[in-house]
Amino acid sequence: MEGARTSSVYAPESPLTKALKIVLMLVGILFVGAFGYILIEGWTFFDALYMTVITLATVGFGETHPLSNAGRAFTIFLILGGIGIITYGVTTVTAFLVEGEMNGYLRRRRMQRAIGKLKEHYIVCGGGKNGRYVIEELRRTKRDVVVVERHRDRVQSLLEDGVLALEGDATSDNTLLTAGIERATGLVATLPEDRDNLFVVITARGLNSHLRIVAKIDDVNVRDKFIRSGANSAVSASSIGGMRMASELIRPDTVTFLDTMLRDSANFRVEDIPVGPSHVGKTIQECHILASAGILVVALKDEGKYSFNPKPTLKLRAGDTLIVIGDPDHVHQAAESIGR
Repeated sequence: MEGARTSSVYAPESPLTKALKIVLMLVGILFVGAFGYILIEGWTFFDALYMTVITLATVGFGETHPLSNAGRAFTIFLILGGIGIITYGVTTVTAFLVEGEMNGYLRRRRMQRAIGKLKEHYIVCGGGKNGRYVIEELRRTKRDVVVVERHRDRVQSLLEDGVLALEGDATSDNTLLTAGIERATGLVATLPEDRDNLFVVITARGLNSHLRIVAKIDDVNVRDKFIRSGANSAVSASSIGGMRMASELIRPDTVTFLDTMLRDSANFRVEDIPVGPSHVGKTIQECHILASAGILVVALKDEGKYSFNPKPTLKLRAGDTLIVIGDPDHVHQAAESIGR
């Protein structure tokens, strides 16, 4: 399906590529001029090359040897072509220095190196309204995040906020590979159109079979199609918005409490902590970091079933997930300890 779309990854020429192009063009015009004079005037290579250099440099030293009419005509075309190439080279160098292209290139290189060092990070496809909320929450909970966004102004805004961002098409294999999808833990597709998010899901699942994928949908009728295509979850913003309004109407205090946990970075978080191999067979109370950090275990997920308020003496098994509430820093420490 990759062939159905043309990648729009932002990949401008590097300064090295442009410099090499300019050098090759200059060398080319020098050899064209030298061999032209050799063929037309019968000069030696050195005399022909010298004539070419002083002609292109417009230093006005005079002709190396008297020129025939054919030689003068060739000199005219050589000057016109050579001046064009020299002008292109000067303007290109000036653009790098004056317009900041070199700084932009170096910044992109640093960003790509930073992304290359990431693992178990999260990729957000789309930096619009929905994507911004996802990015903020991931950063609040100390998750590494890489954003893929088509619009350059949004990418620039994200970079200024300290977010790793790539300008490109999230449906492209190359873009997602650059974002480190093979090493990522999760991906969120928040593009405006359902069909684009569906294509992101298919592409991402093909590149990483273990990735957790969550997609935004506008039409609730396509949820099953997203799940079949590889998404772990498909979220309807309009459906959640309606449920939120109903909750505000009938249980306002509960909503306020949950909002406080979700929006206030200094408050509490509800988090999943998968049980790692080192804690299999231990009881919940033997996971001392849970008690010492003041973290509340509210549920245990075991083979797809949830046990509310599990007993401290309950032994943990492989594949279990603890649902906890606690301070974000403490929860992060607990996840690193128990997840090993």
